[in-house]
Amino acid sequence: MAERITKTVDMSGEPVEIFMTKMMKPCTPEEYEAMSVEEREHAKIQPPMNRRVYSPEDGIICMQDVPVKMRDGVTIFADIYKPEEEGKYPLVISWSFYGKRPFDGQSEWQIMGVPPQTVSDMSKFESPDPGFWCRRGYAVANVDPRGIGHSEGDFVQFGTQDGKDGYDFIEWAAQQEWCNGRCALSGNSCVAMTQWRIASQCPPHLACIAPWESTTDMYRESLAEGGIPAHTFVRLVMQEACGPNYMDSMPDNLEKYPYINCAYWKDKNPAFEHVTIPVYQAACWNHFHLRGSINAFRKCKSRKKWLRVHRNFEWPDAYSYENLEELERFFARYLKLERNGWELTPKVRIEVQDTGEFNYMTNRPEENFPLKRTKYEKLYLDAADMSMKKEPVEGEAKAAYDSAEEEITFDYRFEEDTELTGYMKLRLYVAAESYNDMDLFINVQKLSTDGTFLPITLFGEPHPGVWGKMRVSRRKLDEKLSTDYCPVQAHTCEEKLEPGQIVPVDIELVPTSRFWHKGQQIRVQIAGRYIREDWFEPLTWDTDNKGRHIVYTGGRYESFLQIPVVPPRFQDGDIIIR
Repeated sequence: MAERITKTVDMSGEPVEIFMTKMMKPCTPEEYEAMSVEEREHAKIQPPMNRRVYSPEDGIICMQDVPVKMRDGVTIFADIYKPEEEGKYPLVISWSFYGKRPFDGQSEWQIMGVPPQTVSDMSKFESPDPGFWCRRGYAVANVDPRGIGHSEGDFVQFGTQDGKDGYDFIEWAAQQEWCNGRCALSGNSCVAMTQWRIASQCPPHLACIAPWESTTDMYRESLAEGGIPAHTFVRLVMQEACGPNYMDSMPDNLEKYPYINCAYWKDKNPAFEHVTIPVYQAACWNHFHLRGSINAFRKCKSRKKWLRVHRNFEWPDAYSYENLEELERFFARYLKLERNGWELTPKVRIEVQDTGEFNYMTNRPEENFPLKRTKYEKLYLDAADMSMKKEPVEGEAKAAYDSAEEEITFDYRFEEDTELTGYMKLRLYVAAESYNDMDLFINVQKLSTDGTFLPITLFGEPHPGVWGKMRVSRRKLDEKLSTDYCPVQAHTCEEKLEPGQIVPVDIELVPTSRFWHKGQQIRVQIAGRYIREDWFEPLTWDTDNKGRHIVYTGGRYESFLQIPVVPPRFQDGDIIIR
């Protein structure tokens, strides 16, 4: 167990007492070999400080361990790669705690779905590869943020401190003799998440950002999705952070600050209204960054913003030839000011998924998201026969399941080809038979004409389906954030149940785009645990369930699934254009 202390830190101008834990201790290979087994659990091999200029590959120069002083006097370090030829180059920045050189931090992770040697050894994990960008006339900065590696200070992740430091680094870089004064942020996952925090600070020389897959609400999307605490994955990722001092421990601070309306969680929310520079946001329909990515695109105030939503996993998507070439056109437009026609790129492109690894449509152009032509329809749950129906159900019925081991499902068969693109929501009337709370885990799935589960597959493994979660004591909604098609929980209070008390809950489901052929079925799966079959990501939640859960339908208990039906753009008899 890492050493934990309490510190008071500034968060958006307010002093906040937070828990911090000791990071993995950086050490040399020799020091690591001399350690005991127990000591090695808290240490990580890291190259020593070695300020130098050298050539890692023909045509590329690396300025290693460059010190940059922040506004409060703290010094951070970066490795900066640029073309060997003298000149002024636009700068593409990777900002994350992964470690700025191979084998620092998490950069030794295998990049699943990407063949060996696709990415050079100069690249940080989930980051722009200098081996690609420097050969196209860009410089690349791999930055160790405050507290990481040899950078001074403590690491307070995904907040305004990260944003301010990013601002300072960009403004320093823009003045260097090798920089043309135009900078961008790039990378996926964690490296995308930091981009929104830095862009919120509006550095004058930040010309554009390309956040591909970005969680942007740490509370609702990562630490407490649906109000159900989730410590494991965040602890797993953050235990790899390596530095001499302490880091903000979000799982511990979730226990200290269980509600969202406090300075700690507010400090971690990007100020989307401040982001007006060009944005290229990518998202995956089947990844936990989905909600944050689409919300960021919708909320930012840029008039030059593009969204591409795909079915592939983030790593093969980020390093594919086609996507790298397209990203280079985006950067060439705003970092080199080339008139290359980028503005003609559709504002929104979506992949309409079908089954397995197949799409019904790929990169279909749209003007907005959600789609304006969406027609929201309700499928009403009926526990009498465990089906869903187009019309309200008159007779009341109920279905129950053991919260630890069982689940229930409700199915509906489409009578014609149907595309669902956008936000679903689920309203349920529920009760905990003998307890004061209940955690609901929802999957919405596709079935074949004979009732066989037809998952989307990534790396050959079946994705559980469109998902949503809710701790029923957190059922109160945020009226300002909620819409008719997307309810958003407030997380400002707890409303425990009486055993057997029936309450309505509106459950937010992540957006999707999928096609059902005539005769295929849609299924709502309800359980007290996360259900997956061989899904590879180590996601777990700290559930609070006891005994049976009961779902009520029909009559007074109008439980339903609301679906976003997208009609054809044009239809003439049997001719359909989608």
